[in-house]
Amino acid sequence: MSEAVDHGITVTEITAMGQPIDVSPETTAVFVGRALRGPVNTPVLVRNLAEYRRRFGEIWSRSSLGPAVQQFFEHGGSSLNVVRVVNGARGAMLCLPAGGSALVLRAVEPGSTEFIRAAVDYDRIDANDDQTFNLTLQRINPVTRLIEDQELLSAVSYKEGADNFVGDALLTSTLARLEHPYPTHRPEATLKNGDKFESDYIDHVQAGTDGADLTDYDLIGSRSAGTGLFALQQTENFDLLYLPPPGRGRDLGPAAVLAAERYCRERGAMLVIDPRAEWRTARQAARGVNELGYKSASMIGYFPRVDLRDSDTDTPHPAGGAIAGLLCKHDRTRGVWQEPDSHGMPLHQQLLPAAEMEQSAVELLQRAGLNVISKGPAGRARLLGAVTMGRASSAHRDFASLSVQRFCLRIINAVAAGTRWAVFEADDDTLAKRVRAQISAYFICLAEMGAFADERFVVKCDAGVSRRADSDAHGVTILLVFHPLRSTHPISLTLHLTPAGCRVGSTAFAPTLENCA
Repeated sequence: MSEAVDHGITVTEITAMGQPIDVSPETTAVFVGRALRGPVNTPVLVRNLAEYRRRFGEIWSRSSLGPAVQQFFEHGGSSLNVVRVVNGARGAMLCLPAGGSALVLRAVEPGSTEFIRAAVDYDRIDANDDQTFNLTLQRINPVTRLIEDQELLSAVSYKEGADNFVGDALLTSTLARLEHPYPTHRPEATLKNGDKFESDYIDHVQAGTDGADLTDYDLIGSRSAGTGLFALQQTENFDLLYLPPPGRGRDLGPAAVLAAERYCRERGAMLVIDPRAEWRTARQAARGVNELGYKSASMIGYFPRVDLRDSDTDTPHPAGGAIAGLLCKHDRTRGVWQEPDSHGMPLHQQLLPAAEMEQSAVELLQRAGLNVISKGPAGRARLLGAVTMGRASSAHRDFASLSVQRFCLRIINAVAAGTRWAVFEADDDTLAKRVRAQISAYFICLAEMGAFADERFVVKCDAGVSRRADSDAHGVTILLVFHPLRSTHPISLTLHLTPAGCRVGSTAFAPTLENCA
């Protein structure tokens, strides 16, 4: 049997027709990396560090994911999806005696700290039935030894082909799968001290393994299989993506950076990138960014890395988790359209910049598209600047501004999600009016919150107007023109909505705000 699980049809919730578009959704980050335990290639939402430890294990010296998660929550993040990926890791194996053969089970979640156990009993099974049994599975916390999860499979059969075959029943289990060879007899009851009235549990006979350090290709994964980055196809939306360094003393490889940046552009998100470990000066960082070809408005970079206060190691640490947490906190308290104040965003007092930054170095780095971690008042480190790595290479120069780029992405994602109902409605004369009214109400709320440089905007919709013969395939096109608070010019966007999703195109001959009433 394959270890892959078919979870069935993926269901996407669609906002009800005319429902108000949320003007202040919680900013959601995604971290992809290696952990001690937990589900593989499955986004798991955690709200604090305790939840992460409970589901993925303790912070692990062989992985930078745990420290990044800790940084995220220490810096104000509150909504984080964690995707665990592995390289050759294996789940623990259990063998339940079955009349000279064995019922062999393999833990679904790999790792050396994934502890599962099993028990077999014949409660409420007919005495003349020698095929059916009850199977209980439990996951045990490796530290507290408490039961974290339990599954009971009642009246299952060891016979392959039976309607109640145990292998089929385990296909939906989150704890274990049946492995070959299948048993030739019913598993024997697990009895405590031979007492037929009290069941006992059998632990694994072979511990799980943690596998090797991750490669770029483990992080990238497969779109068709939904692994690595593409496990995020299971999420409705996310705003920030961060891939912590895949191993101790190793940088994220160029293949992973390229794939992650492309996927962020596809999903309307931003990628947080760490500076490479060998960059020790501002000049090295600026030159390195240029040599690597980092020129995307979908990327957020910074320099330098950080040292830990009172640490006995001189190896700088990545701070991508802290950057993601700061941005989430900033969005929640000030709004995604606002730039940080002139003093920057403060980092945790335990983090110090690994290099001193003079004003000339700060200016050099920001021209290169890098935000700067520098000492602020009272010696506390702060993140200065609000730039993307788009620089002047972007089609729209204002997208080099982090607040403008992220605000535009927020609007695109919110409007696309809030108006998706329209592609399933009849393409009549009233559809465009309903779409315009829904988006206009959203823009008015943003204007009242101070998100625009002025209150003028344009919302146009082609639904029911063109009378296209292929209207079902064409979907709905929405034109938006607005002036973000930090932008030097108004911005126009065209959203093409179809049942398959949303595509954002450039806008030619867009109306100007001067023509607005």
